[in-house]
Amino acid sequence: MSTKSAGGDYDVAVVGGGLLGACVAWGLARAGQRVVVLDEGDLAVRASRGNFALVWVQGKGMGLAPYSRWTLGSAQTWPRLAAELLDETGLDVCLEQPGGFHICLSETEFERRSDFVRRFHAQPDVAAYQTEMLGRHALERVLPDIGPEVVGASWCAHDGHVNSLRLFRALHTGLACRGADYRANQTVTSISREGGEFILRGGRAEVRAGKVVLAAGNANASLASLVGLHAPMKPERGQIVVTERVRPFLHHPLSTIRQTDEGSVMIGDSREEGTDPAAMNMPINATMASRAVRTFPMLANLNVVRTWRAIRVMPADGFPIYEQSVSHPGAFVVTCHSGVTLAAAHALKLAPMIAAGRLDGRELEAFSARRFNVPAIQ
Repeated sequence: MSTKSAGGDYDVAVVGGGLLGACVAWGLARAGQRVVVLDEGDLAVRASRGNFALVWVQGKGMGLAPYSRWTLGSAQTWPRLAAELLDETGLDVCLEQPGGFHICLSETEFERRSDFVRRFHAQPDVAAYQTEMLGRHALERVLPDIGPEVVGASWCAHDGHVNSLRLFRALHTGLACRGADYRANQTVTSISREGGEFILRGGRAEVRAGKVVLAAGNANASLASLVGLHAPMKPERGQIVVTERVRPFLHHPLSTIRQTDEGSVMIGDSREEGTDPAAMNMPINATMASRAVRTFPMLANLNVVRTWRAIRVMPADGFPIYEQSVSHPGAFVVTCHSGVTLAAAHALKLAPMIAAGRLDGRELEAFSARRFNVPAIQ
């Protein structure tokens, strides 16, 4: 079913059908907007297929306290998003929020993490939650399978994880349920504004909409200028190792290790500059696997069943960019790294703002791209 009007118009055209674009588009459709999603399709280099699927709060916002509040708010709203998607689509995204750990494998790491936690929570206007440092004995009561090198960990009660592939499917199923028009293999090469509406073109296709949302990941860097916006990006390559299924042993996600609802173990904490998704750095995989085995020695007996690499969507300073255009009223750019963590905020808070035609400056001012317009000191 399409929400396309008799005149061929839509209320909103969302450019990008990955996790971020799907969240915003579903939230817009939920708000009563007639939505079309223009997506490159499965040939696109999707971060959505390569994420670690954490709903992670601890430590998010060092250097930008509003990000800590935005992240915490999204994590607290996640149960509502999961429940609505289940009710609408029948798909369980397997949300669990039992709290999460950041493991330290030496006294030096523990001291550095403790110092980071102190400095993080000492920031003015930082989100009001606690991160607790736990020594080995306290940690063993919760994670009995840890190895002898584990000294301790930081702990936050708000951390969790989901099945991100189910989330992606649920959002697209929800879009179909709400009558949104999804167009795969639709690359946008030009955007113009005529007679109060946007005209998006790519190939031989043309789409008209009252508003446009750029949610195309790292491609926003070039698309934003088409509507008078700025979205500086610094993409990174990351890698993930996945083991065979094993008995349930890890009931809390770690920042670098998690056991999925299906029983496999995901390992991943690499960061590299580069945009070639075909490049696999095996020494990095070996380092990640070694650290995981030092954390849980039992992992040494498991087979690796697959590995993958993906290009992270990463704004230049690591924080989200939410901006509306002055020169092209009705155009918005939305881009961030933590698409899973922020999914609830994007679908249930940001999308209604876009539907109303205006971002809430009090809540989102810190995420304006204007923060990059600081003159360099000569």
